[in-house]
Amino acid sequence: MSKKSVVLAFSGGLDTAFCTVYLREQGWDVTTVTVDTGGFPPEQLERIQALSQKLGAVAHHTVDARDTLFQGYLRFLIAGNVLRGQLYPLSVSAERACQAVEAVRMAEKLGVQAVAHGSTGAGNDQVRFDVAFRTLAPQLQLITPIRDLALSRQQEISFLAERGFHLPAKTGTYSVNEGMWGTSVGGRETLDSWSTLPEAAFPGGEIPTDLKPLPLVISFDKGVPVALDGKALSAVEVVERLNAIGRPYGIGRGVHLGDTILGIKGRVGFEAPAAHLLIASHRELEKLVLSGKQLFWKETVGNLYGSLLHEGHFFDPLVKDLEAFLASSQDRVTGEVKLVLTPRAHVVEGVRSPHSLMDAKVATYGEANVLWTGTEAAGFAKLYGVAQMLSQKAK
Repeated sequence: MSKKSVVLAFSGGLDTAFCTVYLREQGWDVTTVTVDTGGFPPEQLERIQALSQKLGAVAHHTVDARDTLFQGYLRFLIAGNVLRGQLYPLSVSAERACQAVEAVRMAEKLGVQAVAHGSTGAGNDQVRFDVAFRTLAPQLQLITPIRDLALSRQQEISFLAERGFHLPAKTGTYSVNEGMWGTSVGGRETLDSWSTLPEAAFPGGEIPTDLKPLPLVISFDKGVPVALDGKALSAVEVVERLNAIGRPYGIGRGVHLGDTILGIKGRVGFEAPAAHLLIASHRELEKLVLSGKQLFWKETVGNLYGSLLHEGHFFDPLVKDLEAFLASSQDRVTGEVKLVLTPRAHVVEGVRSPHSLMDAKVATYGEANVLWTGTEAAGFAKLYGVAQMLSQKAK
């Protein structure tokens, strides 16, 4: 009788290494899948594949999902100018949804009986993976060894060592999860609401003291970044390049405090240069080309879209409705944005677009215009205040 088969979402860390060996001992043929959503240099992907083979997986697959991540998730986060709490880019949220979808695709392609992940029972990721797996592949068994067994990391290390696999515990003081849309940082300072993460905790490290202001021009076509300083690039290339440019300046660093899916407060450090530069630029370009009512409703829709993604509701039909609105709103969001980067800060200095609604030939705010006379303006101002005047009289 043949063994049952399972696809395991595999990061190459301790938890998923444990899952590989444990599932194999439970009678499963394990196929590991690593979904590259950025943050994996080639040598790391090679190490992950070698580790999978060493642990006894029957096969390993690496899926380059960087473009998929951008087209299916990040472009809508840009279109919605989504920063949770006006601060935190939803890097992990988008990555997990994308990784879960790709793992399910692989499971269906291989015809396995189960899918598995290595999340613990303490955080948001377990919910994101569970919801995605159960929604997209309800016919597959869902296996979660780390959550079910509730083992400590030291117990996992001992389990593997007893079988000849020697994996060190995470070294260093901080837990770092790097992806294309941002890097999350956890450590003792994020466990309370008062402490500050030191600069050295971030992947970019200490910010050099001799940095000079750096000018930069980002070009957009219908809300999608397409060039830097006039050089045409793919959207993924723009994101990766902005991360490299902004990291030494400490752009997009911060600590986010907010509500978790599980109903408790959580705190996490992050470093997301590209996300912060693109959203700041995109927002300013939208101010130039969209109407006031569009901007008002986009803020509402963007916040709702970000909440659904962050809280594991990405497969609710409402998400596609919101994406349709966001996509439609980007038809005129084409142009260039001029920024200057300085340590820990970036300033938008100018913006231009062929669809600009700011026309000095028609009217200049606070000065002259050709659309109305002073008498017409006085009449408008009088009528505009009637409701408030009546309200005051009625007191």
